[in-house]
Amino acid sequence: MAPSPDPNSVGDGPKRDEATTKVPTKDPKKKDDKKEEDLSEEDLQLKQNLELYVERVQDPNPELQKAALESMRQEIRASTSSMTSVPKPLKFLRPHYGTLKEFHKNMVESDLKKLLADILSVLALTMSAEGERESLGYRLTGSEGDIGSWGHEYVRNLAGEIAEEYTVRQGEEASIEDLMDLVQQIVAFHMKHNAETEAVDLLMDVEDLDLLLEHVDRTNFRRTCNYLTSAAKFLPGPDDMLVLDIAYMIYIKFEEYPNALQIALFLDNMQYVKQVFTSCTDLLKKKQFCYMISRHGITFELDPEMVENEVDREMLQDIVNNTKLSEGYLTLARDIEVMEAKTPEDIYKAHLLDGRASSGPSADSARQNLAATFVNAFVNAGFGQDKLMTVPSDSTTGSAGNWLFKNKEHGKTSAAASLGMILLWDVDAGLTHLDKYFHTNDNPIIAGALLGVGIVNCGIKNDCDPALALLGEYIDKEDSSVRIGAIMGLGIAYAGSQNDQIRSSLSPILNDAKAPLDVIAFAALSLGMIYVGSCNEEVAQSMIFALMDRSEAELGEALTRFLPLGLGLLYLGKQESVEATAEVSKTFNEKIRKYCDMTLLSCAYAGTGNVLKVQDLLAQCGEHLEKGDIHQGPAVIGLAMVAMSEELGLDMAIRSLERVLQYGEQNVRRAVPLALGLLCISNPKVTVMDTLSRLSHDTDSEVAMSAIISLGLIGAGTNNARIAGMLRNLSSYYYKDASLLFCVRIAQGLVHMGKGLLTLSPFHSERLLLSPTALAGIVTLLHACLDMKSIILGKYHYVLYFLVLAMQPRMMLTVDENLKPISVPVRVGQAVDVVGQAGRPKTITGFQTHSTPVLLAAGERAELATDKYIPLSPILEGFIILKENPDYREE
Repeated sequence: MAPSPDPNSVGDGPKRDEATTKVPTKDPKKKDDKKEEDLSEEDLQLKQNLELYVERVQDPNPELQKAALESMRQEIRASTSSMTSVPKPLKFLRPHYGTLKEFHKNMVESDLKKLLADILSVLALTMSAEGERESLGYRLTGSEGDIGSWGHEYVRNLAGEIAEEYTVRQGEEASIEDLMDLVQQIVAFHMKHNAETEAVDLLMDVEDLDLLLEHVDRTNFRRTCNYLTSAAKFLPGPDDMLVLDIAYMIYIKFEEYPNALQIALFLDNMQYVKQVFTSCTDLLKKKQFCYMISRHGITFELDPEMVENEVDREMLQDIVNNTKLSEGYLTLARDIEVMEAKTPEDIYKAHLLDGRASSGPSADSARQNLAATFVNAFVNAGFGQDKLMTVPSDSTTGSAGNWLFKNKEHGKTSAAASLGMILLWDVDAGLTHLDKYFHTNDNPIIAGALLGVGIVNCGIKNDCDPALALLGEYIDKEDSSVRIGAIMGLGIAYAGSQNDQIRSSLSPILNDAKAPLDVIAFAALSLGMIYVGSCNEEVAQSMIFALMDRSEAELGEALTRFLPLGLGLLYLGKQESVEATAEVSKTFNEKIRKYCDMTLLSCAYAGTGNVLKVQDLLAQCGEHLEKGDIHQGPAVIGLAMVAMSEELGLDMAIRSLERVLQYGEQNVRRAVPLALGLLCISNPKVTVMDTLSRLSHDTDSEVAMSAIISLGLIGAGTNNARIAGMLRNLSSYYYKDASLLFCVRIAQGLVHMGKGLLTLSPFHSERLLLSPTALAGIVTLLHACLDMKSIILGKYHYVLYFLVLAMQPRMMLTVDENLKPISVPVRVGQAVDVVGQAGRPKTITGFQTHSTPVLLAAGERAELATDKYIPLSPILEGFIILKENPDYREE
């Protein structure tokens, strides 16, 4: 790679680019003492020449000076070096560096002085002391020649010195114009020579990323943006947002709309999302954007500006509303041939255990039936058929219609709601099936049916709002279980929709003195879900007043913890916006003050990876307190919420939690398994699995229950054989303990969720985007698990259904331009992080080729194995539209 010729050079000796590594300033003494005989003839010649030039430079005759400087410069540029040694000319000139510096000081201003400054600038590369920034100093006084001609290492060194100098000058508020001219040159050089990462680093140091927009081109914009988006995770706010803004602008500039849309969703910036739609003219691409938005789970209305044609707009709105999800999911199920309904017994596999457990006295049978209800609901979720609830009751045995009545009082609520889970996402069929339960006088069944309606509509938007129409009239009924069913149903169906109509009916409940505590708690939770991450002032006000109105006795109740959580969900992932509310929370009753504080902090920084907040939360976990304090539970879960966003922080959090387990108080230990469950949700890491397995035999039954539920969470929807085996053994170990056995059953249901086609991970799009509603659902369950005995094992077990918010098919389904499924070969393998790597590295490793639709496990990535089609989104997850490749030729 030849550097561009320099305008100031005279001779045209051979020039080669050099790249050296910075070496220690002092060579070991013995080298200097070597006799000159050790040098080869060439080297000796070179050394004498250089010494001659140094003398000549000091000659009064300007002609001689100029010739000497030119030759010296020639020698330096022509030398190449290995990676470990200094170029020879630099080595031989080392003793003369001081002399030349002195002489430079006393020279008169002239071109020659500038030439000498250039040479000194290069010599300073290996000779100046740390922190002197001499190389930069001489560069600024030297001639304005091409910076790249001295080689990469020189440019790299300069960039480092500029960053230091910039910081110093900012402190002194001095002018930085001359530095910025240099930065321009260096960035242009780096961008030309595939060193985008270094260009970005320099611009971050001098806080001027806007320069990037001028220098990126078609060849390097992808690598630049990749680096920007992955660096954003490690930057403190507000820098992280600025970096992503720049990436967004670059993507828009090169019409890479799908990536731009992802960043817009990450920033939660609806203006940007709109801009992507208005800038893009291709209808097919817009369909793909709609699939991406629907997967992210936000409510989004298309307007005529974004899509002019009304028919097209309705079709696109249908995609955003997720109406096609059920269809796609069933296509996947048929393809993988798992349509056959499963019974809870198929999951428990009791025949694999020794006789003891199965023949022993059956533990509390209503509790067992309740567990079977949940297992049945999770395993057959979304399939529309099962063997307990949907079988016509007039079959020969007549047992099916009776399953509902094999459950006691509040058990019927969960049983009726499980029908909604089985018909998940299929709104029409769901409402038809649930309709019959509205005609009974049995309140728990009506409550379950209402909740079921909410579950069926989860994540599916509909113009005629069937859920609101049905549930709205039950919100103010007498019976509190019916009210909770309706309220929770609305929270699940309209999560993230910020629907003001629902707010006007739920807000009054919060401040209603006559309303029972459980109704108020669920109203707060549902409002938190509906307004998740919206920072809505009015909702926050109502919740704060509701918290202030609680009496001492009520603050001790288990369900009260849902009030601070509802408040926290309003600020989910919104960082600083929570501060005003956090200040108000400091005025609450001291019983709940700390609890509220931890919950708000952990929700506001969820998924940001903010290191300082992780430290705050860890400090809270480390304190040894009296018995009554409950705020450490949310702090431990908060630790996982904040650190779950990127792999590095995640591993560190897992390690920190090990320490917390060893030294923490009892109430901290109870929350640790839940935090581990959140960190590896639907991603069974072996180390975490072993820790949880150890804790599931803990002497403290609360720790054991949390660990068992978490085993279910980390294996959720993976059918992981090892976890399934662990849970089977636990079921025989705890066969006499009804509560623990109930937890084991729930975990078994989670592991086989959707027969292995679903995931609970709130992250999607290669772990870039975090779906706020999904996280809200999971966190609610974890907070409920902090007080297992009174919530999950009490009569509020239907809180488990909040998980439906996070349930998504872990599929990749390819469709053609008319949105009909087509089968193409794809390679699925472990994703490899290729940010900042040279060349075109492979993005997946250890792949297998399948034909779509395919399942993607955690950390896997798919790529098309054929050139016949072009995918419209760079990230192959969920629904992917393929268009035919016009340049494709059959082999």
